[in-house]
Amino acid sequence: MSDAALSSTADATLAGYRSSIDNIDAALIHILAERFRITKAVGQYKAANALPASDPGREERQIARLRKLAEDAQLDPEFSEKFLRFIIQEVIRHHEQAAGN
Repeated sequence: MSDAALSSTADATLAGYRSSIDNIDAALIHILAERFRITKAVGQYKAANALPASDPGREERQIARLRKLAEDAQLDPEFSEKFLRFIIQEVIRHHEQAAGN
């Protein structure tokens, strides 16, 4: 196979990988948007019922549960915890805003 043909095959393979990554990235954005729509409703409910913006017990249970899911999926549990903690911090910020804090 010529260098040009090899390069063309490699470019097509790379383009296929990148297309899949783009689709996954789009799905992640849509999933995060849906998650934040739901947590916004939770924040409004908490504000209306004078509940605290954060629930440390639930947060820790969720982190433990998702670390286990990450391990089962062969994803670095440290990464998954950092990612979830980032999301939780943003959710709490939204809940505090909903409560007027």
